[in-house]
Amino acid sequence: MSQDSDLIKLYSGRILALATDIPHLDRLPAPDATVKKRAPLCGSTVTADVVLQDGRIAAFGQDVKACALGQAAASIAAEVAIGRSLQEVETARNQLKAMLTEAGPVPDAPYQAFEVLVPAQDFKNRHASILLALEATLEAMRQALQENCA
Repeated sequence: MSQDSDLIKLYSGRILALATDIPHLDRLPAPDATVKKRAPLCGSTVTADVVLQDGRIAAFGQDVKACALGQAAASIAAEVAIGRSLQEVETARNQLKAMLTEAGPVPDAPYQAFEVLVPAQDFKNRHASILLALEATLEAMRQALQENCA
């Protein structure tokens, strides 16, 4: 299969639909923590704001400046962000990374929608952008938890 047809397959209608309908794009006025992550190769950025309650995300906001794949990933992550624990987000990030880099299985529920990004496995230069939303959320949660324990 040619590189052009691989790219057409990669940017499916489902990915483009996710990229245009990203939940929680409003930044939080008083987050417990805010983290901005950048993919050095492409320059994509995701900024995540979190408010935690009992160790789980109670409020979530984000600013996404990324390619369609990064936007789609941010959409999937944000759709299920509320109510997630640090362990759940970390597991999802690890499973997504394994799916992309090791042809591992699709992340467990409620993150199974990342299946749409399986075609990105062959595009290593896109992996960092796809992982940004979960990585920013994870780091923001760690910071918020650390602040609450201090």
